[in-house]
Amino acid sequence: MRIILVTGLGGAGRTTVAAATALAEARAGRRTLLVSEDAEDTEGSEGAEDAGGLPGDGNLRVLRPEPAADFRREFLALQARSGTALDLLGAAPFEDAELTELPGSRPFALLRALREAAAGDHELAVVDLPPLPEALALLALPEQLRRYLHRLLPPERQAARALRPMLAQLAGVPVPAQWLYGTTARWEAELAAVQAVVEAPATTVRLVLEPGPAATRALRTARLGLALHRLSLDAVVANRLLPAGSEDPWLAGLTAEQHRHLAELRTGAGDVLHELPHLGRAPRGADDLALLAPARAGAASAPVPVPEWAVEDRREEDGVLVWHVPLPGAAKEELSLVRRGDELLLTAGPFRRNLPLPGALRRCTVTGAGLVDGDLRVRFTPDPGLWPRTP
Repeated sequence: MRIILVTGLGGAGRTTVAAATALAEARAGRRTLLVSEDAEDTEGSEGAEDAGGLPGDGNLRVLRPEPAADFRREFLALQARSGTALDLLGAAPFEDAELTELPGSRPFALLRALREAAAGDHELAVVDLPPLPEALALLALPEQLRRYLHRLLPPERQAARALRPMLAQLAGVPVPAQWLYGTTARWEAELAAVQAVVEAPATTVRLVLEPGPAATRALRTARLGLALHRLSLDAVVANRLLPAGSEDPWLAGLTAEQHRHLAELRTGAGDVLHELPHLGRAPRGADDLALLAPARAGAASAPVPVPEWAVEDRREEDGVLVWHVPLPGAAKEELSLVRRGDELLLTAGPFRRNLPLPGALRRCTVTGAGLVDGDLRVRFTPDPGLWPRTP
């Protein structure tokens, strides 16, 4: 099953493009799910509903995440699981009616919707994500949270649960209760499932931009962030293009400026650029949406493969191993590398990721790095004390 994640600059029309893509795929005969908080023409408040006013020959359904309801449900479930500890503290439990959504609950609702979309029986899911910076942070969230959980509550500690009363007496401090480890295990399983969906080869990202001063910069930022997290960019949509050849001087000047920025996007995006017209009005109904589906960028097209992070063996020539990390659009002055144990903390522009080192590189020391045409090359020298000796 293909999953297309649609994001872009705020106000560039990403929700419209997501709906148009889903409608076009449904009309082409594919069972399609549209995931969007802003989807219209849905009936009911939860779950996947028929897409009422978006006819797709019965193949289109809409899932509308509801962060407030999702927050209440998860909070009450956590409260029920930790009921014994709360009773000991004398805490008064909350009821559903008095709970209000807290800031930060929206990303988790979207991640659960993404996991639900991947578990459906449709052929394609089109997911309307938040604007670009928020979307990139959202896609990186499952891996980051799993790393934090592993550091704070290592899974191997759960194996010693039978010894916890004895350890508590010896240490003189309380040992975390079983409910905490159980809750952590559930969170770990949920996050791992979402991360598997995000990193699946059939999951791709579609970037929607309106050609302008910020579009080229946004494309560079998106390519860098997606490459760092090994996500595939399947299409760049240049939206709301004004018609050329107008006799009106004001419109002709505006069009000329827009097409200058469009030329920059063509250079940066190459073959994955798709151009959509400005309708002269806000899209109204399915007929207008049918005009705004990116051509040749549907489910039938093969996902763009993510470049491999290859380890090149140059021990005979230079005595080093070279780890190649593709980072298109990266600038040397915006890169930072820090080795911490078996991880490499890589900062690239506004993004940061902890990269687990391949097995062979864990027995080496970092001796240098360089950026060549968007390819970060990190050099590792084998540690004689750890590297196996040849007979």
